[in-house]
Amino acid sequence: MAGEGTLTRADLAESLHKNVGLSKAESSKLVESILDHMSHALGRGENVKISGFGSFLLRDKAERIGRNPKTGIEVPIAPRRVLTFRASQMMRERIAGEA
Repeated sequence: MAGEGTLTRADLAESLHKNVGLSKAESSKLVESILDHMSHALGRGENVKISGFGSFLLRDKAERIGRNPKTGIEVPIAPRRVLTFRASQMMRERIAGEA
């Protein structure tokens, strides 16, 4: 893996190369294709669910009043769309077992 605790695109492609037997170029292209497909789906406002892994969910947050911590002045925070990830039950159990 690239950095401690970080899984990269290159790591995913390398894993495909070793475990599936695709060439390095094909593996890299497949990883990019999957990530591109997910990104475009999210860009269209669709949620992405990967069974046994989790769901990438889009949430619309309403406008609200926030406070500048330095000055204490109230400031409006614009409405926005945020991306959240919710791990599947299987993933939560896997993570809890490794802790």
